[in-house]
Amino acid sequence: MFYCRNCGKQIQESAASCPDCGALQRTPESASSAGLKYVLPIGRSGWAIAAGYLGLFAILVVPAPLALGCGILGLRDISRNPKKIGKPRAIFGIVMGGLGSALLVYLILRQYIH
Repeated sequence: MFYCRNCGKQIQESAASCPDCGALQRTPESASSAGLKYVLPIGRSGWAIAAGYLGLFAILVVPAPLALGCGILGLRDISRNPKKIGKPRAIFGIVMGGLGSALLVYLILRQYIH
């Protein structure tokens, strides 16, 4: 599902121009760098990026609740703005943040029970 750069109407992925407004959708430069959007944070939700990195550090347990929160905010941001990408990073942040948060709660409760 793609949207016109100019008017925002939904168009086909292969369209060279928008059928509604006629705006060009691809340039020679963007066609060759289409794969870069998966490497560089172009068009990604900032919350999803933060969730991905915090999810990596969630193994240290302390940043896990932050990864969980950023992941949730990232999914919300992506659902509100369909032009943004990064859903897998946000989900990764939620999963790792959830696991790390559960471990953190366990470790805290273990200190108080014993």
